[in-house]
Amino acid sequence: MFGALKEKLKKWVNKNKESPEQQVEKPKKKKDVKKSKSPKKKKDELEQSLEETINAPIEEKGFFTKFKKRLTEEKFEELFEELEIILLQNNVAYESVESIKNSLAERLIGNDLKEVNLAKELKNSIESILVNPPNFIKSIKDSLEVKSPFIIVFAGINGSGKTTTIAKVANYLQKNKLSVSLAAADTFRAASIEQIQQHADKLKIHLTKKDYGTDPASVGFDAITYAKKNKIDVVLIDTAGRMQNKDTLMKEIEKIVRITKPDMNIFLGESITGNDATEQAKAFNETMGLTGIILSKSDVDEKGGTAISVSQATGKPIFFLGTGQEYEDLEIFDKEKVIEKLGL
Repeated sequence: MFGALKEKLKKWVNKNKESPEQQVEKPKKKKDVKKSKSPKKKKDELEQSLEETINAPIEEKGFFTKFKKRLTEEKFEELFEELEIILLQNNVAYESVESIKNSLAERLIGNDLKEVNLAKELKNSIESILVNPPNFIKSIKDSLEVKSPFIIVFAGINGSGKTTTIAKVANYLQKNKLSVSLAAADTFRAASIEQIQQHADKLKIHLTKKDYGTDPASVGFDAITYAKKNKIDVVLIDTAGRMQNKDTLMKEIEKIVRITKPDMNIFLGESITGNDATEQAKAFNETMGLTGIILSKSDVDEKGGTAISVSQATGKPIFFLGTGQEYEDLEIFDKEKVIEKLGL
């Protein structure tokens, strides 16, 4: 996405790397020079003019000399305007754009233009925001040596693909020789229990469920009790989708966390929602203390901006990217791949 911009940056940098000697006004074309002057006289005058320009006291043109050699704050602001537009168009939240801008400004303003590598510095700024996740399976297995079962609570808003993603995670755990059970703690949304039951049946996993309207925290508690009794390694708790600005629903997820005491709290957001996903992640992090993030629909989003935004907003790692509808469509997050997508 940054190809065109990088070319413009390169041209701008090369132009401003010219020395005063290189930027001296070019002599007029022959047709503009008076015919009465001989070629030798013209040459002598040009050499004299060039010598005077080169040897001019710095006090007479010091500002312009420094301007040509150093990246000023004014020039940086002018340059970043174009970059800002491109970042915003690619689902990077405004807050994250400001973070990148401040990082670049700190590194570049005042530097010798000959030493400035804008593409490299932009890559460094984004790398400092993105966090590669710890090994998901190793983290669980290490914890199981101390206590069992390992409990994960999933939270997010309606329509983000949370239940399907939970089934993908369950499948991933099974592939890595960990036993799993599910908890249908979404007792609010119509057909939510039937939906997760279908996934449980396909994966041959036990599902703890109760009637609609039941306290979701009690469903989670019963699921953990079942797992302890049957020596199940991991319990995945599905919760009702909720908007981050609804106090009652956010207090409900807070209660689920308080009762079940999870080892991980995972926020499930959509890659295609940009600023919305960022605000949601921040709110859930404040309410329940996130361990990490999973972004669904990453196969639809070719921009990568949401990953930058939620990482910057929460400081939490992204564990996985959902890349399709099948159980196998769960990709371990790799920040180098995101940076590659950005053309850096």
